[in-house]
Amino acid sequence: MHLDTPAIIVALLSHGEHGAVVRFLTPDHGLVAGYVRGGRSRRLRPVLQAGNEVALSLRARVDTQLAAATVELTRARAALATTAQALAVLDWLTALTATALAQEVPHPALYRTLDAIIDGIAAGAGPLALGEAIVRYEHLLLAELGFGLDLTRCAATGTTDDLVFVSPRSRQAVSAAAGAPYAARLLPLPALLRGGPVDAEGVRAGLTLTGHFLGADVLAGRGTDISVARDRAVARIVAAIAAPPA
Repeated sequence: MHLDTPAIIVALLSHGEHGAVVRFLTPDHGLVAGYVRGGRSRRLRPVLQAGNEVALSLRARVDTQLAAATVELTRARAALATTAQALAVLDWLTALTATALAQEVPHPALYRTLDAIIDGIAAGAGPLALGEAIVRYEHLLLAELGFGLDLTRCAATGTTDDLVFVSPRSRQAVSAAAGAPYAARLLPLPALLRGGPVDAEGVRAGLTLTGHFLGADVLAGRGTDISVARDRAVARIVAAIAAPPA
């Protein structure tokens, strides 16, 4: 392996006394990992933070060997997540990326979207925007992994109007009329995923929707830590958007 690319740091694990194994999301090669010598040093600790963008060089003699990685910081963004909800969202989305994606499978749309979200976090995005970011990223990730939702027409009637539910079984939208008798068994379809406005109710509904399918299709069997990270991010977003303006 011989790779030079921009990358977003998404996970770090200490290795030995001084090094670190770091996972990176790249625009053209997907998720890659490398060993950073001195990754726990005073010089590199501020660089190797989830959310930072780096110029990454990976070198390995054989494909089965963990590559040696060198990094140069290009955008320091992790330290700009200054609110509890921003930090929780950054932790969750980078952890989800590192956990859910297979190694070296390109996901350029995920890279672009995560990069834009982290830019928003660094610029001080508010809780409503952060909640929308979680919903849209999770919705995209489901589609990228082959678990996409069909939100274009009603599963029962084929109509494209008044779609307000999603069937957990068919993964398709359901209209208000067709879904009314089964509303307790259906999931809410937020307007923001249909090109509608972004509001607190829609963000809460979106988090419920994508959370259901992530739990069933992506996070099952992954351990509790990853679910705890999502629960923390969602709880802080929901509390923040419910709080009265200062």
